[in-house]
Amino acid sequence: MTASYAQRLAALRAAMKAKNIDAWIIPTADPHLSEYLPARWEGRYWLTGFGGTAGTLITTADISELWVDGRYWEHAEDCLAGTGTVLGKLVTGTPHVDSLIKNLKSGAVVGIAPDVLSLSEKRYLESQLGKAGISLRHDIDLLDDIWTDRPGASDKPVFAQKAQFVPESTAQKIERIRQAMQAAGADHHLVSGLDDIAWITNLRGSDVPYDPIFLSYLLISGKEATLFVDEAKLDADSKKVLADAHVAVAPYADVGKAVAKLAGSLLINPDRTAVSTLGNLPAGVKLIEGLNPSTEFKACKSDAEIEHNIEAMVQDGVALCGFFAELEQKLAAGERISELDIDDMQLKHRQQQPNFVGLCFGTHAGFNANGSLPHYIATKEKFSYIEGQGLLLVDSGAHYHNGTTDITRMVCVGEPTPEQQRDYTLVLKAHIALEQAIFPENLSGVLLDVITRAPMWRTMRDYNHGTGHGVGYFLNVHQGPQIISYFKPVNGQNVMKAGMLTSDEPGLYRPGKWGIRIENLLVTRKVKNPEETQFGSYLCMEPITFCPIDTKLIDRSLMTEDEIQWLNDYHALVREKLAPRTQGAAREWLERNTQPI
Repeated sequence: MTASYAQRLAALRAAMKAKNIDAWIIPTADPHLSEYLPARWEGRYWLTGFGGTAGTLITTADISELWVDGRYWEHAEDCLAGTGTVLGKLVTGTPHVDSLIKNLKSGAVVGIAPDVLSLSEKRYLESQLGKAGISLRHDIDLLDDIWTDRPGASDKPVFAQKAQFVPESTAQKIERIRQAMQAAGADHHLVSGLDDIAWITNLRGSDVPYDPIFLSYLLISGKEATLFVDEAKLDADSKKVLADAHVAVAPYADVGKAVAKLAGSLLINPDRTAVSTLGNLPAGVKLIEGLNPSTEFKACKSDAEIEHNIEAMVQDGVALCGFFAELEQKLAAGERISELDIDDMQLKHRQQQPNFVGLCFGTHAGFNANGSLPHYIATKEKFSYIEGQGLLLVDSGAHYHNGTTDITRMVCVGEPTPEQQRDYTLVLKAHIALEQAIFPENLSGVLLDVITRAPMWRTMRDYNHGTGHGVGYFLNVHQGPQIISYFKPVNGQNVMKAGMLTSDEPGLYRPGKWGIRIENLLVTRKVKNPEETQFGSYLCMEPITFCPIDTKLIDRSLMTEDEIQWLNDYHALVREKLAPRTQGAAREWLERNTQPI
């Protein structure tokens, strides 16, 4: 018989008591500090049933709190009912740490597993808890004691990226990294981030849901490089890619032994390196800390990568035309369509496209009230039918061998109400504001958020999530270092540079009624033919998502002529890109939905 969440929580508390630990932290993390986690590290889900991509669980003898941001408040509250864990509403900062300090006495011990604790988070926790006389223990994992059927590590195969979509060889990328290491004064560089490793090696895998990455570490020195991975997972092509770049292969578990033999200086990203990975690091090794060079390199796509990704976006747009046309026909025919059907229908059309690999996240299809939950995913236990009047929000994306896509569109079922049109039009105005922005190179993406939200703030509307995130090249759909969100601090890492691929997805959510979000992916370009040059280099945003934006929901009176011209120009571009590749009902739907307003 499967234990209930309350029973699992009780088992955790018993294990804490046995080890003299007063509180236990379970973040959303694995040994590589990933966003989407291999099943082995889904401890928060195992204890609470909440499967969102962000959140921190803290448990003491008396309380158990799951702290999540505004994207998940309603969804988490539903999931947590009856589990013994309550919702903590994260807005800014680290309220889970504040809660621990508030509820624990001086002399208490807080525990966290070493393989889900980054070096930077360890330092922060020790600093904050220490002020209250609370100590941090990170040498054990209590879940090993109570999770009796805990999954093992994935054994899924690793494969080489298709050669025609690899503009830069693995050897060339490693050489660039070595130059950055030399500039930083580093003798060695340990890469723990799985997306960085996949980018550097030009290999891909499926150890992590939705991300084409594989469990590994990469250690680069002046003349040597070693990939720590289960060699049985490598096929002949993968082995050849590594051999051609003079990258040795060692068992995944041996990274600690290699770290123990290091001397000199080691470059790491303290936010993406677990304390367990550095457990055997000799005391004399000097740590040099900062972003992995590959994080910045992969964020700025080459011209060839951008062109490949544009082609992937065109393929995705063709698939979506087929999907939306089919959805419209089925609804008009009176067929009963559920939110669950949306995922299957989209997948069917995407699978018909060349170079399709798989989805890059679980499709968010929410009708009316469900759409007001920003990261709602329908399940067999909870879903709605798309019937009557209302708004359907569809957020989806896919991996192709030549790129990664992420798009959100709205579908109006029946006739829209004036309130729905007003909300939708204000979100569209915010979306257009970012796409029309011109700004200095190296400006923090945090500051761009103000430009985007301004049309909504004028009417005192807002949304509890960021506006934009970086997107990988056939890699993680969420990647840094850039981010457009005023919830994040301004720093020297999240700056905007030419070649970056970033989402533009403002939204508006009315609990119990509807949710609205419009999303395109944008490439950051240098302004062509700048009017001025003495004030520095300026950047602009170019949309490379090709799919009509619903015009039935627009209140034209709220839009400026400039905004209307932008929308008409965008739809002309979409029609130009997709019309030659669509036919039948898909072509008719495309033509009808890209007419000027």
